[in-house]
Amino acid sequence: MRTAEPRSATAQRRDVDPARRSDVVAPPEASRTRTAVTRAVLKRALRRLPLQVRFADGSRLGTGGPVIEIHDPDAFHRRIGTHGLVGFGESYMAGEWDAPDLVAALTVLADNAARLIPEPLQRLRGLWAPRRPDAERNTPAGARDNISRHYDLSNDLFALFLDETLSYSAALFRGFPATWPLLAAAQHRKIDRLLDLAEVGPGTRLLEIGTGWGELAIRAAARGARVTSLTLSREQRDLARRRVAEEGLTDLVSIELCDYREAEGTYDAVVSVEMVEAVGAEYWPVYFATLDARLAPGGRAALQAITMPHDRMLASRDTFTWIQKYVFPGGLLLSVEAVEQVTREHTSLRTTRRDPFGAHYAETLRLWRERFTERADEVEALGFDAAFRRMWTFYLAYSEAGFRAGYLDVQQYLFTKEDSTP
Repeated sequence: MRTAEPRSATAQRRDVDPARRSDVVAPPEASRTRTAVTRAVLKRALRRLPLQVRFADGSRLGTGGPVIEIHDPDAFHRRIGTHGLVGFGESYMAGEWDAPDLVAALTVLADNAARLIPEPLQRLRGLWAPRRPDAERNTPAGARDNISRHYDLSNDLFALFLDETLSYSAALFRGFPATWPLLAAAQHRKIDRLLDLAEVGPGTRLLEIGTGWGELAIRAAARGARVTSLTLSREQRDLARRRVAEEGLTDLVSIELCDYREAEGTYDAVVSVEMVEAVGAEYWPVYFATLDARLAPGGRAALQAITMPHDRMLASRDTFTWIQKYVFPGGLLLSVEAVEQVTREHTSLRTTRRDPFGAHYAETLRLWRERFTERADEVEALGFDAAFRRMWTFYLAYSEAGFRAGYLDVQQYLFTKEDSTP
């Protein structure tokens, strides 16, 4: 059994496809001045954190705590000085730094995210932070491409680290610590709570925005609901349709390759699980207005959404992040305040209930990360190179750290639409 492979920077780069990962193969060119300034800013930030940052020359920073080993300080500083936090993630992908307990180290950084960059530089963020490419705007065509780049990677890849329900969102556990054998039941508990919130039962006309691999649609149809489920991923649509057919529910479930903006009809309930994160701030009003328009008077919408602090959302909404470049192109997390503002200003939906359960997502991600690590050889056999495997490990650990630090949260919302007829 092989763990996620920490390697030296030189060895890592030999195991990377330069045509696919040109930004990882070699660090960017950078002036001595820029690199020196980056080194000074990072030294000032890191020396006060509860970390042990160890450099190849023997120097150290931090007040103690989880260890970060910087194997190639020059490349590390050049990447961060040129590309900011995108460069920090690329430096990990290149093997220029490692951490024996990656989640613990990233949790410290997430817990101090708002204080890592000095206030004067924060105010100049628009000058130094990378800007989001126009090509990743979530227009109807752009959204299809963005979704495909993540969800059409390989059904086999996702099956290697997800449980048998193929649920790719936060589970709801009865207690901690969570264990792998309990994950499928916890995913069903999450789905059932959403279906209960939306009062899905026999004869319910249900619209699902974001199919995943079909588990929610199957579970809703087993209650007797008639389900229309929308996805932009061909891989997900095809596998979800097969799973529905295997359950003998084809007459109750229709899975369509369709943008949410193209949805038609009226439904008693709408459910959407962790899909709004892919919408983008530009289209949040359209997304929530679609939920509103598709719901019959008196209907109920149940939504599961990852959220971040409002001030951090405002600060980062126009910048280009590592997670957008490598994992979720076009993605952006909302804040609780943003959800309230958009629904209030653009819809007749009103929040009836909101249940946060971020600690459960941390445990879900831990189980996925451990499973991915245990099956690294199988991931490699599918054709995913070392940089991809380190990228995916970093993505799962980075996300888990966000929830453990409380920087990220996940919410289950119930929105109701009151009957406005006289």
